Amino acid sequence: MEIRIRKHGNNTAVLISFDTNAEKFESPYERNKFFSELHGRKQIVISQGRRYEYRRPGMLTDIPNIRVDNSVFIIMQEHMKMMERFFQEWEDKVMFKSFPVLISGREMRELERSNEAKEVEA
Repeated sequence: MEIRIRKHGNNTAVLISFDTNAEKFESPYERNKFFSELHGRKQIVISQGRRYEYRRPGMLTDIPNIRVDNSVFIIMQEHMKMMERFFQEWEDKVMFKSFPVLISGREMRELERSNEAKEVEA
């Protein structure tokens, strides 16, 4: 499936909504793997009486986004191909839809700043 989005000025972004089909996942572990790969996760390791916390990145760690709800977020149009590839890996278990949206200048600057910060880190 190919999605084409027409650009409507500088404030065009993409809203992505997804829904998981719990029965299609082989186990709760596999479902958790999907969410970890998308959102990232915090790992806590206790060793020799000490507690260590690690942040394991996910797709949305590297892609600037505005979280609207648990299964709804907005990304810049330029990152849509990466998200399409990710969801295609899970297509038999997760349905997603995308919609072009116009966002305010403030929200677009927030996404762009997040994107610039991620590029500096890389």
